[in-house]
Amino acid sequence: MTHISDVVNAIETAYPPALAEDWDRVGLVVGDPAWEVTKVGFAVDPCEATVTEAIERGAHMLITHHPLYLRGTSFVAATGGKGSWVTSLIQARVGLLAAHTNADAASTGTAQAMADLLGLENVRPLDPNPDHPELGIGRVGELPLTMSVRELAERLKALIPQTPAGITVGGDPERIVKTVALSPGSGDSYLSHANHAGADVYITADLRHHPATDHLWAGGCALIGLTHFASEWPLLPKMREHVAALGVDTYVSTLVTDPWTLRI
Repeated sequence: MTHISDVVNAIETAYPPALAEDWDRVGLVVGDPAWEVTKVGFAVDPCEATVTEAIERGAHMLITHHPLYLRGTSFVAATGGKGSWVTSLIQARVGLLAAHTNADAASTGTAQAMADLLGLENVRPLDPNPDHPELGIGRVGELPLTMSVRELAERLKALIPQTPAGITVGGDPERIVKTVALSPGSGDSYLSHANHAGADVYITADLRHHPATDHLWAGGCALIGLTHFASEWPLLPKMREHVAALGVDTYVSTLVTDPWTLRI
């Protein structure tokens, strides 16, 4: 028999909470550690859609990358959006666990998942942890075979969920790529790290106008911009592996939870 506490232990062994940023809120959000678990779902965001999906699919636990309450709250009444989700989870005896920046910094975490998806070699952190150089934010690695930025973007499109906002490219799309830097999620604060790493292209999300233009106009590497959701989705199958080892049934949600629903 597997319990929520067993699932929490499996996830936190792979992604130690001590790796999380001080401002982050990771760990068990909803549920009793003693509740039995036979099915676990994985999603990027805790929201009405993924909570409803978990309940309808008979899951006893939902593991998300993003926390439900990152900045705290004073109310969890069912009269509000997030409060109604918490109420629904408790009524259905479904636990909720978040693994956020602890998963970003882990050696098998968010960036490594995308590096594996692209088949990168000689992979190392983009921003190494000073105490543990094998850990850190982002990854840098080499493609087994060179290709253009355009071809790499097309390859990514086939590997990650398609979203209405799509994929953007900055810089020369015909530039040949060997070295790839990547940081899933909001990553324009690591543009200088990508340059220092000798990257030909930097893959990230939430690129803002001024940091991106300053980077490109100063001769920086090419950019591939994904949506936040799509860039972090590859983590979910990796997280699933750690929990599936417990012998429980699992699924990875394919619901697109980007805020953007239409591009004109």
